Amino acid sequence: MGKANNQGNNTKPQPRISMFHVLLVLIGADLVLLLAPEVGILNSILYIPGIYTWPALAIGIALLVLGFRKLYK
Repeated sequence: MGKANNQGNNTKPQPRISMFHVLLVLIGADLVLLLAPEVGILNSILYIPGIYTWPALAIGIALLVLGFRKLYK
């Protein structure tokens, strides 16, 4: 009968999470949720022209992409 694998040998290193990239993800998600054109939370309360909402949406998506790209090290 074969030996059982020792738990000490099968351990994987835990991934490190970069707090800066977590912050980028949170800021990007806030921008998308608050300022999405015609469906954002802030747009439902106040009228914000499209000249402000579309760039905020693009910046929010860019921050999400950059944040998730190198979140785990």
